[in-house]
Amino acid sequence: MTDSPQQEYDPGDVAVIGMSLRAPGARTKEQFWDNLVHGRESISFLAKDDIHVDETLIHSPFYVRACGVLDTYDKFDPSVFGISDRMAAAMTPENRLFLESAWESLEDGGYDPDRLGAEIGMYGANNPQTAALYSSPPDRVSVGPEAIEASLAWSPDTMTSNALYYMGLTGEAVTVAAVCAGFHYAVHLACQSLLLGQTDMAIAGGAMVRLPHPRGHLWEENRILSKDGHCRPFDANGTGTALSSGVVTVLLKPLNHAVADRDHIYAVVKGSAVNNNGVSAMAYGLAQPERLSACIASAMEVGGVAPETVSMYEANGLGLPMTDELEVHAASMAFGKQTATTSIGGVKGNVGHGGVVSGGFGAIKAALALYHRKLPATINLTEVNPDLDFPGTPFVPQLEGADWEPEAGIRRAGITSIGGGGYNAHLLLEEAPTPAGRAPEAEGRPRLATLSALDDDALARQRARLRDRLEADPGLRLDDVCFSLNLGRKVMPRRWAAVVRSRAELIAALSEDVPRGPATTTAAAPPTDPDGFSRTDHGIVPAGRDERALADLAAAWVTGSQVDFAALHRGEDSHRVPLPTYPFRPRRFWRTDW
Repeated sequence: MTDSPQQEYDPGDVAVIGMSLRAPGARTKEQFWDNLVHGRESISFLAKDDIHVDETLIHSPFYVRACGVLDTYDKFDPSVFGISDRMAAAMTPENRLFLESAWESLEDGGYDPDRLGAEIGMYGANNPQTAALYSSPPDRVSVGPEAIEASLAWSPDTMTSNALYYMGLTGEAVTVAAVCAGFHYAVHLACQSLLLGQTDMAIAGGAMVRLPHPRGHLWEENRILSKDGHCRPFDANGTGTALSSGVVTVLLKPLNHAVADRDHIYAVVKGSAVNNNGVSAMAYGLAQPERLSACIASAMEVGGVAPETVSMYEANGLGLPMTDELEVHAASMAFGKQTATTSIGGVKGNVGHGGVVSGGFGAIKAALALYHRKLPATINLTEVNPDLDFPGTPFVPQLEGADWEPEAGIRRAGITSIGGGGYNAHLLLEEAPTPAGRAPEAEGRPRLATLSALDDDALARQRARLRDRLEADPGLRLDDVCFSLNLGRKVMPRRWAAVVRSRAELIAALSEDVPRGPATTTAAAPPTDPDGFSRTDHGIVPAGRDERALADLAAAWVTGSQVDFAALHRGEDSHRVPLPTYPFRPRRFWRTDW
């Protein structure tokens, strides 16, 4: 963490420096973005044998066999966290998914939990009903301490504290109950804590697993669930949405600190706001335009942002004409009369309604749109609902994908999330600041790259994934890659290291099945004398920066020595960059009784 953050940035801005997502049809945020860009719908239409609910429901003429399936909803890799199989089975699916996602966000941001001397806030939303549907624990009084321990793994309330505990972190732990606005509320609270100085970094998100899984839904006229399983935001023929599951987390840090710490920044949270309709609601559970409008306007006011500079609006977009009309009306009041045009879209057409994580799907879509400077199309929108009167609003439906070229000269996106019970929430994101100019990377300088895993199979998958990333992204600098690997990953027993002078050498070393040349592994390292190195409080350091000195350091590290990587990189201008995260090996865990 930095002790002297730069001051030229708005002190209320919060940087998004890491992200993790699992959604229907997407195991990663990269797959999710690819699905959005190519207009893929990730709703599954199920066979009767795939649905584990009452036969009476399946044969109802109003039963719709559609949902957004999360293919890893029942799987988990407890070994990474030191969790026993017994405890893994006791944990609810949402507890497990949130923990893995939080780990991925921290790694994506380039931080190792073991080397963080900082307070990390953990904020998350889940669905309290899932725990009861999974398997309610036995009575604590009659069973005793074991039931209490299992209940903490099972409880919705302890999802965030479990994540702190099993990741080896300290900080605030707040589990949010705000129904379908849960993700937004978690981010809102995380930003407040960061700006008050209560935490140094924060992980915020949500996890939703609809049980039984997978299952369809019963269609009812003028309710939010779709008649045919397709969600058609802003379409005249929309009948609602399908239900889905998923998990999303983001790693947050005050922007001035993130810039000073040379973090990778996806987007900036300029403002956030939440409120509730209370007694003013037209009907309990429906958006109340004046209250939702006030929420949207408040987020812009907090961020000091003029509405005409917000050129993307990611709507709650249930695809039901009545609710879409209420939302568009509310957003139009918040934006006011203006000549600029704002793209309006809805991700539920792609992935359905993810409950507490639905706002997270929209936020990741917006953050990646800012990052890639592209506006994905809203799918299933073939006949724009004329009652929305888009020509009389600031909004233009995003019917086709397009490059994002804002009239205001800066890219900003608003993301709305609405929850049953009157919950309103809005996030305002802005594109990351332009990085400061850097000198070209010194050519031919030897550098040390390291990887580690729990076993040799996971280590091989680590090497393959990193090689693929390097081949796919020629813009990645070798110094940034080595800096991010050496300081941003938890050190595990099976290790690989290579001393290389170029990206091409690193790719070649990663491709070798048997280490040779610049690479060495735990299983094949030459003997070293740990006493032959200088040492700090945090481990050994090389005698120099030449190839031989780094090769000796690599051999010592892969055979178990602790290395002071911060000292190795001291004085460099390397930046953290997002690289492949740990390759979890998920296994099925499911409890049917206690």
